[in-house]
Amino acid sequence: NVGEAEGKANSSLSTWVTTWRLLDVPGDNTLCLFLHPWLVPYLPCLNQPLPFLAYFWRPMGTDLEDAMPGGISQSLSPLLDSFLSSPGQVVYVTATFPYIMLLILLIRGVTLPGASEGIKFYLYPDLSRLSDPQVWVDAGTQIFFSYAICLGCLTALGSYNNYNNNCYRDCIMLCCLNSGTSFVAGFAIFSVLGFMAYEQGVPIAEVAESGPGLAFIAYPKAVTMMPLSPLWATLFFMMLIFLGLDSQFVCVESLVTAVVDMYPKVFRRGYRRELLILALSVVSYFLGLVMLTEGGMYIFQLFDSYAASGMCLLFVAIFECVCIGWVYGSNRFYDNIEDMIGYRPLSLIKWCWKVVTPGICAGIFIFFLVKYKPLKYNNVYTYPTWGYGIGWLMALSSMLCIPLWIFLQLWKTEGTLPEVRQRRTSEPPAAGSPSFPRVYMNT
Repeated sequence: NVGEAEGKANSSLSTWVTTWRLLDVPGDNTLCLFLHPWLVPYLPCLNQPLPFLAYFWRPMGTDLEDAMPGGISQSLSPLLDSFLSSPGQVVYVTATFPYIMLLILLIRGVTLPGASEGIKFYLYPDLSRLSDPQVWVDAGTQIFFSYAICLGCLTALGSYNNYNNNCYRDCIMLCCLNSGTSFVAGFAIFSVLGFMAYEQGVPIAEVAESGPGLAFIAYPKAVTMMPLSPLWATLFFMMLIFLGLDSQFVCVESLVTAVVDMYPKVFRRGYRRELLILALSVVSYFLGLVMLTEGGMYIFQLFDSYAASGMCLLFVAIFECVCIGWVYGSNRFYDNIEDMIGYRPLSLIKWCWKVVTPGICAGIFIFFLVKYKPLKYNNVYTYPTWGYGIGWLMALSSMLCIPLWIFLQLWKTEGTLPEVRQRRTSEPPAAGSPSFPRVYMNT
C-alpha cells in the first residue's frame, strides 16, 4: 500500500544519509567498505580524514593517483543518458521549480543556529582579494554565464520574438531578476554553511569550498546535519538537476538556431531540425563520457578553465562591443532599437557599448594575462605540459576565429577599409527579414 511504500522510501533515504555519515572518520590505509556496495564498491582510506561526501564525490570521477582518464563510471553514464530528451513544455517546470526550492531552502537556512554568522561572512567579503586577477576573472565568468552573455543564447532566443517586442524592458527585467536571484541564493547557501561551521566549531572559511565542491561536498554535508536531512538533500539536488536541465536546453537551442539560420534551405524542411537536435545531443553525450572516467574531474576542470572560461568570453565581449559601438556604429544601433520599441532608451548605453564595457573587459583580460598562473586541480595537482597545451588550444579555437573571420571578410571585399565598413554596415537585410527603412537611409 501507499503507507508501506512511503515507509520504505523514508527508510532507504535515512540509511543512505547514515551511510555517508559513517565515513566521516580518520583513515588508516585500509579499505573502507560501504553499507551499500552498489553505490561505490570500495574506497582507499587516506591518512587525512575527509568529509564523507568527499569520499563519495571525488573517486566517482577522479583518479587521484595519476589523473589519467581510465574507465567510464558505470553508475554515472546512465545518468548522462537520461538527459537526452526534447525540452518541450518541461522548461516551464525546470524554470519555476528551482525558485520554489530556493525559497524553501532559504527559509530553512535562516532559521538554523549559526546562520547569522554565515550571512555576515557572505555580506562582508575580504576586500584584499580584489588584487587577485583570478577573482576578477571568476566574477566575470559568473556574470557572463549567469546572463548567458557572448554565448549566443540571448541572441537565439530573442530571434523568436516579434519585431516590435520591447527588448529594452526585457533586458532590464532580466538583469534585475538574475542578479536578485543570485543575491538571494547567497543567503540560502551561506546560512547553511554558517550552521555547519557552528556545529563543527570551526571558522566558516574552513567549511566553504569553491567550484563543484561547494555544491557537491560542503553544502550536502551541512544538509545531513539538519533534522529531516533526507528531505532537504532531495530538494537541494532536485533544484540542481532542474537548473542544469534548463541551462542545457538554452545552450542546445542557441547552437541549433545558429546552424539552422546559417543553412535555412537545408534544415527548414520536414523534421531536419529535430534530427539536428538529436545528432547534437548524441555527439554531446559521447563527449560527456570523457568527464565520467576515473580522471573525469581533471578533464572537466581543464574544459571549465580554458574551453568555456571567462577569458574566452571576455575576448568575445571586447570584439562584440567594438563591432557594435565602432564598426556598425552606436548611433545606428541605437536607432535600430528605437525603431523596434518606439522610443529612445537611456543614452548612457551608447557609452557602455563604446567605452565602458570594452574598457572593463579589456582591463580584466590584460590583468589576467599579466598575472596568469597555471591551472591546478584543487590547488594541489599540477597538469602535465601537454594538458596545458590542450587547454590553450581549446581556448584559442574560440578566440582566433573572430579575427581570422574579420581578415577573411576584408580580403574578400573589394575597396578600402572605410568603403568596406560602409558597404557591410549599410547592406539591407535579406529577404524575409525585418528592415530598418529610416535607419538605412541614414548612412
